[in-house]
Amino acid sequence: MRFVVSSSDLNNQLQTLSKVIASKNVFAILDCFLFEIADGKIKITASDKENTMSTTIAIEDAFVSGNFAIPNRTLLEAMKELPDQPLTFDVNTEEMTVKVLYQNGMYNFTAWNANEFPTPQAVGDNASVISVNAAVLANNIARSIYATAQDEIRPVMNGIFFDLNATGLSIVASDGHKLVRNTNFTVKSDTPTSFILPKKPAALLKNVLTHDGGDVVIKFDERCAEITYDEGTLNCRLIEGRYPNYNSIIPQNNPNQLIIDRKILLSALRRVIPFANGTQLVRFHLEPGKLVLNSEDIDFATSAQENIACNYTGAAMNIGFKGGSFTEILANIDSEEVIIELADPIRAGVIKPVVQPADEENLVLIMPILLND
Repeated sequence: MRFVVSSSDLNNQLQTLSKVIASKNVFAILDCFLFEIADGKIKITASDKENTMSTTIAIEDAFVSGNFAIPNRTLLEAMKELPDQPLTFDVNTEEMTVKVLYQNGMYNFTAWNANEFPTPQAVGDNASVISVNAAVLANNIARSIYATAQDEIRPVMNGIFFDLNATGLSIVASDGHKLVRNTNFTVKSDTPTSFILPKKPAALLKNVLTHDGGDVVIKFDERCAEITYDEGTLNCRLIEGRYPNYNSIIPQNNPNQLIIDRKILLSALRRVIPFANGTQLVRFHLEPGKLVLNSEDIDFATSAQENIACNYTGAAMNIGFKGGSFTEILANIDSEEVIIELADPIRAGVIKPVVQPADEENLVLIMPILLND
């Protein structure tokens, strides 16, 4: 079996697929890329048993067919040093050998039997289907994934929750201290349905989806999902369990409002956080026209203070937040200005972009740290 493929196309797809493969695998075949050649295309697959990602590349010979697997490290190291050029693969599936011919040389590999490669679990006949614009999905995953938890007791918090109903599609993540909710009003269904996408496949999607348009089709049941996009397919196991009622904890009427330049506040927080104690406590003192940030570490006799002009309407207030969480939130908002809605020093604050994306509502809830006043 002989075929020709572009080295740059192959290397780009292998680099993306390599992120699926686990660093340590129980089964040696999971260290391999699976190659399936048919109909003038190569389908390349990588898997860690829980997640399986596939992509296709066109080849010059439309009459070649066959399957084989190659260890990922060997192939990745060989491909990344090659300039863009045609590569000729000469594969003997009986002796399980692969010869790759390039402009000034050749590589020889030992192939693996493709039949040993695991088949992803199929989505059931009763599956639900969601279709989302690729750019919208990529942006909402990027805005949410940082807020997922690492919780062995409550595994449902370790993923991103997709909640589809008649109002829209809400993409939610929370670690118990902060909560992100991104709602798209163009994707809706009269039949409510939901699933929890684990962090690893979410990160894979975020990195692979393009912003050039096109839709992503998500087909899912109670246990697994099949996600199809322009350049390939991702099959993954879902997190089973009931996600908390996130809407019930989002305040509906926080009367005190702060409007401030996002980058100015982000820079100021980064300057005062190094002087905070181990909890990264930053005190926000709010009064009309002014925000004062204070941090202090009594044990090391360090402190910092910064004054920022702002638009604040409401009662004067002192409230504490974990500086690292606050900067993480601000870094994942696109708007030039943000609105911070507060009730009092012991209840959650809500952060929103002043300019919302088209047909969307994005907000972040953050819990305060109690101050010892």
